[in-house]
Amino acid sequence: CCCCCCCCCCCCYTLLLFTAGGVWTRLPPVAPAQIAAARQIRKFFSGDLTSPVLSYPPFPGNEGNYLRAQIARISASTHISPGNFYLFDADEEDEMDARDTFAVNEEFEPVPVLELVDETLSRWVHHVQFILPQGRCVWYNPLEKTDDQFEDDDDDDEKDEPDEPQPEEGPPHLTPLSEDKEVDGMSSWSPALSSCLIPNYSIAVVHSNLWPGASTFCLNKKFENIYIGWGLKYSSQATNPLLPPSVQDEYPEGPDILEAEDPTVEQETLLRVAQEGKLGEGEDDEPEDDDD
Repeated sequence: CCCCCCCCCCCCYTLLLFTAGGVWTRLPPVAPAQIAAARQIRKFFSGDLTSPVLSYPPFPGNEGNYLRAQIARISASTHISPGNFYLFDADEEDEMDARDTFAVNEEFEPVPVLELVDETLSRWVHHVQFILPQGRCVWYNPLEKTDDQFEDDDDDDEKDEPDEPQPEEGPPHLTPLSEDKEVDGMSSWSPALSSCLIPNYSIAVVHSNLWPGASTFCLNKKFENIYIGWGLKYSSQATNPLLPPSVQDEYPEGPDILEAEDPTVEQETLLRVAQEGKLGEGEDDEPEDDDD
């Protein structure tokens, strides 16, 4: 398949790909380094999950890994739901933990279709966790030490400690679409009715301008997220891949690295004669012993 199609997929699910040959293939788990690399390249899919991803910067994996990374990115950005369909868990003792878990609101009242297609987009929220620049949903401190590392540090107390990195933070769960950043001067979402001829029987549809091909439709208590596209993020400019780094400068020349030239036979003869002459002069200058 040359296009990417996903429905209700995020980082925590196991994904299966149905190929043209009628075979279900399990996609590998995604790694933070693969998501970070996928954000720096733009590649079309060939349909062969085992083919290498030729790009710069290099992508750590094959096309199956790249597909999994793109699905994670698309899901984190485009999976939305009507407001109040999900509610934070009020039973959590810690308020911060309550913001990480939510459940379906059993008392959810359907939102009128005309309110769902309002240009403010205030009746829609994100319900999938944001992927941080680190490539993870939950920030990880790379300098955090394990018990073994603490024991090793006891033997080397004079070692300088590196600066503590600044934790990365993303928007919280159930953030309204109205807070999304603009995409090249336009709204990141475009709401519309499925039909203007019979609006009383239409459903609300919201299209993503950040990931063309991602859409969400809703009617009464039913909604669904779907993506059918090329797996590429919107870009108003032509593809401009990163250039490789500049060629490293040559090591500065100096006497410490210059190789000495081998002397010629004539130069060696003159040097030997000069050294023998100095040796002879030294012997003549020695004082003679006086006889008593």
